[in-house]
Amino acid sequence: MTHGFLLGKFMPPHAGHVFLCKTAAQLCDRLTVLVCSLPGDPIPGMLRFAWMKDLLPGVRVLHYDSPAPQEPQDHPEFWDIWRNICRRAHPEPIDFLFGSETYVTQLAAELEAEAMVLDSARLAFPVSGTAVRQNPASVWRFVPGPVRPYYQKRVILFGAESTGKTTLAKALAWHFDTLHVPEYGRTYDANRKQAVWTKDDFAAIARGHEAMRAAIAPEAGYLLFEDTDPLLTRVWEEYLLGETPPNELRHPLADLYLLLDTDIPWHDDGTRYQAEPAAREQFHLRCRQLLEQVGANWRLISGSAAERWSQCLAAVAEVSRNGNPQ
Repeated sequence: MTHGFLLGKFMPPHAGHVFLCKTAAQLCDRLTVLVCSLPGDPIPGMLRFAWMKDLLPGVRVLHYDSPAPQEPQDHPEFWDIWRNICRRAHPEPIDFLFGSETYVTQLAAELEAEAMVLDSARLAFPVSGTAVRQNPASVWRFVPGPVRPYYQKRVILFGAESTGKTTLAKALAWHFDTLHVPEYGRTYDANRKQAVWTKDDFAAIARGHEAMRAAIAPEAGYLLFEDTDPLLTRVWEEYLLGETPPNELRHPLADLYLLLDTDIPWHDDGTRYQAEPAAREQFHLRCRQLLEQVGANWRLISGSAAERWSQCLAAVAEVSRNGNPQ
């Protein structure tokens, strides 16, 4: 049995890393990948370790998180230190040391292994961890699924019923060549058996939405649109049960909330609760109040269909460029 070994920071893992590891796995009987991290890294080492395990089923993935010199000039015993690190991670003799950087040849000699340098010019996947960190949107096709939620910008269609959330979520996802998370609450409502709403119902709706987003996000683009979210589910819980839920915020805030105004006609699609204009306006005001209360980044979207579309595009473009709308 031949043993292969490969190490790196994978900060973050990208398509080139996956290509390198999968190629190496084909060239030996057993491959071990060592994820190396330092306490001050911009991306936590444990997260990168989890990503690599997810990306490389069937490969032994290990994590080394103790301080170590990063360049030969950093320490006079640089090669001795790294030889010992590799030996502790892989006590068995190493037949092949894989990589795409120049250090591979020297480290292979230290480990008495054969150096296997693969695609050092990055011709197969022209990307680097630095490029992903600096501008993930520009190299999105090289960002693997498990890593995508870390960089994605989430945009929520928020507000009262019959304000165009579903229509806009689908249209925006199509326009930006991405996916959207459908509203789970409406499906849940249409299929629930009991007539009376309970706290458990809203907890189930929030869990369902989070599960759908977790399944969709790895396949989506840099922007991910969501038709409502657990924060809006909280408003519905308060509205239908007549009591305010606990104040703690149970779910992470999105990057942008598009609060749709009630200045368009109400339409009854069979699962509506706000036929009275006053009720819909009250709900809208509570949505606005909650967004302000939790410190969310939000924009009011109102006017004609054309005006709403223009306002959405402007707000999304701003959050896409700068992280938060100004």
